Amino acid sequence: MLQNTGKLAGCTLFITGASRGIGKAIALKAARDGANIVIAAKTAEPHPKLPGTIYTAAQEVEAAGGKALPCVVDIRDEKQVGDAIQKAVDTFGGIDILVNNASAISLTGTLETPMKKVDLMLGINLRGTYLTSKLIIPHLLKSRSPHILNLSPPLNLNPVWFKNHTAYTMAKYGMSMCVLGMAEEFRGQIAVNALWPRTAIQTAAMDMLGGEGVGKQCRTADIMADAAYAILSQPKDYTGHFLVDEDVLKEQGVQDFDPYAVQPGHPLLPDFFLDEAPETLVQQMEQHGATPAFKPPPSSSSATPPSSGPIESTFGVIRGVINEDVVKSTQGVYQFDLSGEHGGVWFLDLKSGSGSAGQGQPPVKPDVVMAMDSNDFSKMFSGKLKPTMAFMTGKLRIKGDMTLAIKLEKLMNRMSKAKL
Repeated sequence: MLQNTGKLAGCTLFITGASRGIGKAIALKAARDGANIVIAAKTAEPHPKLPGTIYTAAQEVEAAGGKALPCVVDIRDEKQVGDAIQKAVDTFGGIDILVNNASAISLTGTLETPMKKVDLMLGINLRGTYLTSKLIIPHLLKSRSPHILNLSPPLNLNPVWFKNHTAYTMAKYGMSMCVLGMAEEFRGQIAVNALWPRTAIQTAAMDMLGGEGVGKQCRTADIMADAAYAILSQPKDYTGHFLVDEDVLKEQGVQDFDPYAVQPGHPLLPDFFLDEAPETLVQQMEQHGATPAFKPPPSSSSATPPSSGPIESTFGVIRGVINEDVVKSTQGVYQFDLSGEHGGVWFLDLKSGSGSAGQGQPPVKPDVVMAMDSNDFSKMFSGKLKPTMAFMTGKLRIKGDMTLAIKLEKLMNRMSKAKL
């Protein structure tokens, strides 16, 4: 685990949603340096289902060595936010760091999401983050080491992360877009970054979403606190980054991640918006005894047997032309996220042995993810649609190593000669 260095001693952190979970963990990490913590959250009275209040969190901050200022704040309310900021400045003399942690979540489809829930998510995640940042920035500009850290994901535009919960993704990506814009707007003046967990974190929200048994597949909030501490210890020119907790800590020299696990040695559940598809997350939850409160609707491909259809025919030809020479010259693993009439996930492993291809997730993390309509996929591998043209016209979306994407054209040429 990452040791404290004292770099945040005397700094004032304004943390939204800091009464519990990741926000409180970040507060306690900074408190061990002797930092001042403004706990800006709504919970002033004990909640029947959720642990902690702003006052119990303040007691823990003081016990850890910091100074605490608990403030009742609904970040959708401009006056409450402004009053809390002014109280922080009057108490501590300024604000150095803003952590936008407060968030609302509802993993429901468009027809199942009431507008009240849509307004809540947009109001807290997007508007609340923007509002709090806007009102605190004048004070950050006076700091010697100003930071804004949003707990939000990389902007992964794979449609798989929109189709089951469009409203939540829009709201959460709104926080990420604040990073994208403000980092550039205040470059050289304020460091603005995003942080997201590699795996699920055990919080009240995760317990709600994952159901009974999900905890053992999680890491504790300490890993996010350590990663946040490392980021907030950087100079203000360290900006515009979309960071993942595990990667941050590896750069800091951390090699053993077992101490962060709720149950060391147990398989961990990847978090949303990275590489694992929602369907895969549900399968992993259930495989290890969890009962997820959400389930993506079955994909349209579920009615089509994996051994039939034009996509399977295409992959039959692919399996016929790949060999050790192709693998040696390519060295890449591809994932194809297909939509439309014959939608589904397929893979092509040109990195190990004599190669393999088929339906489902690749055996290892893909180097390239290609998303497109299933009919265009068939045309592309039969030589009727050039990948370059598909990409330029928006029919093909590519995430990952573009060099490997170009190499795939050679395989397509061989398939054309095979008279697909």
